[in-house]
Amino acid sequence: MDLQQGKDRFIQSWGAFGSSWGINRTMAQVHALLLVSRSSLTAEEIMEELQISRGNANMNIRSLIDWGLVYKDLKPGERKEYFKAEKDMGIVVKRIITERKKKELEPMLRILDEISSVEDVCEDSKEFTEVVGDIKLFANKADSMLDKLIKAESSWLMGTFLKMVK
Repeated sequence: MDLQQGKDRFIQSWGAFGSSWGINRTMAQVHALLLVSRSSLTAEEIMEELQISRGNANMNIRSLIDWGLVYKDLKPGERKEYFKAEKDMGIVVKRIITERKKKELEPMLRILDEISSVEDVCEDSKEFTEVVGDIKLFANKADSMLDKLIKAESSWLMGTFLKMVK
């Protein structure tokens, strides 16, 4: 396999994984392209490499910037905007966790807080409040654990992750 084939395979695979992580395929592919690029790229280069429209490229670049996974790379004397990816995987993982927590776990916690005020007046309401309470307890523990991961040193995070997958 040559470099281009490996790069194409990585970009396609990262795009497929992105769907599982809660981001769209193209956003993950733009991220993958920038991750494996030696130098920063313009939106036009990203469009050409991935065969996507200008609007799609710009929208996904902006989303990646919002997530803190991509930065503008200002080049003196250049009018075009260049973009590069954060390549420290500890930082990347923390930012993905932060965004997923904000979009998925925190809204669920708010709903659980809201519905946990159901009055325990019959067997059905008792069952409901017990189940909601168990889910809320688990969700709060997950929230606390994710907060600790976000605050942890990148080296500790990667070391712990590598131990878990062995």
